[in-house]
Amino acid sequence: MSEQREAVGVIGVGWVGLVTAVCFAELGHRVIARDIIPEKIESLSRGETTIHEPGLEELLRKNAERITFTTEMSILLDGARLLFVCVDTPPTYSGDADLSRVRSVVDDLPAGGGHALVMKSTVPAGTGNSIRRDLPDLAYVSCPEFLKEGTAVADFMHPDRVVVGADAGDEEAATAVAALYEPLGGEILRTDVASAEMIKLASNAFLATKISFINEIANVCEEVGADVSEVAAGMGLDQRIGSSFLRAGIGYGGSCFPKDVTALKMLAGNTGYHFQLLTAVIEVNELQKRRVVGKLEKHLGSLLGKRVALLGLAFKPDTDDMREASSLVLAARLQGEGAEVVAYDPVAAERAGELLGSVEMAGSALEALADADAAVLVTEWREFAELDWSDVAARMARPLIVDGRNFLDPGSLIDAGFTYEGIGRSIQAEPLKSAS
Repeated sequence: MSEQREAVGVIGVGWVGLVTAVCFAELGHRVIARDIIPEKIESLSRGETTIHEPGLEELLRKNAERITFTTEMSILLDGARLLFVCVDTPPTYSGDADLSRVRSVVDDLPAGGGHALVMKSTVPAGTGNSIRRDLPDLAYVSCPEFLKEGTAVADFMHPDRVVVGADAGDEEAATAVAALYEPLGGEILRTDVASAEMIKLASNAFLATKISFINEIANVCEEVGADVSEVAAGMGLDQRIGSSFLRAGIGYGGSCFPKDVTALKMLAGNTGYHFQLLTAVIEVNELQKRRVVGKLEKHLGSLLGKRVALLGLAFKPDTDDMREASSLVLAARLQGEGAEVVAYDPVAAERAGELLGSVEMAGSALEALADADAAVLVTEWREFAELDWSDVAARMARPLIVDGRNFLDPGSLIDAGFTYEGIGRSIQAEPLKSAS
């Protein structure tokens, strides 16, 4: 591809920004990426990623000559016209999106200069209009990201759709943004700014709703003797429903779903509309994490002094992201019941250790499981499916496992001597005879 293409600017090289910068470089573009953290810039300039994302570091090193990492806004502004904003918008105490980082970027931009701000950060509907009022000479395009942690590079390079939102007067900038994505082959949806902003929030809220719905169905399945895996399979064959996000477990987490669901609920509330469905989605998700404690108590009685091993800590496999991870709530609840908690994660241990100071961090799954009264599978890392569970049963004080992701094979575990509890599964072994 031609090296004479116009440079692409990226502001904020966290997870979304770094994937965006590296993938545009892979497409042949020169990229100028700016962040305010010098240590991060130094690391990336050496070809070392600051996050765990499969395939990302390899692409970073492959395209190092195309990417300039800098802390200087002037270098970015001098070298690029299209500026992709990829800064965090975490929730505030009220649940609204914190736009302080977005505002900081806007404050650093000149009134003129012919730049176009391309908003990849997830912001409430109305943010674009507000920025345009502050900087009327600045072109503004909303281009929300739909990347999934663990498959972000593939998601960028093979998108389902690319949403490009622009209002009257900014069509030229929107066309330039759309042209960047055209080689990827996904459908490009051109719309207005407010609709583009809502598409991102509505998409994540709907997916979170599917997760909470199937978790509610799982809880009912446990009461009536049905198997939620079979139920979900039957539901998913209906093309109107589809099979994605119908996997029961201990709830969603991560950087997007909790934040975006709450942000949409607050956005609606700020207009005077009570979004009752999202209120229930959030409540179900919080309660789902706590149901594990009840499953353990069913078999062990009091958890006081019991040793419980948590397998996996990141909110999902193939990432080290601990934001809103179910393990955080579960560990706190178990400790609140007096349990001794030991945990292992193959990638997120360092980040998790900073958040779970009183939890014992094991160096391997076998170390975590040794002498444990129970194990809880929290994150479905592949290595857990490959364990010799007969050997594990011999190492544990009591071979009891709660499969929080319905990831393991119940029959194999029961054959290995385990008492097995899934989420909404009809396959369960008898409670331990030694339960107190």
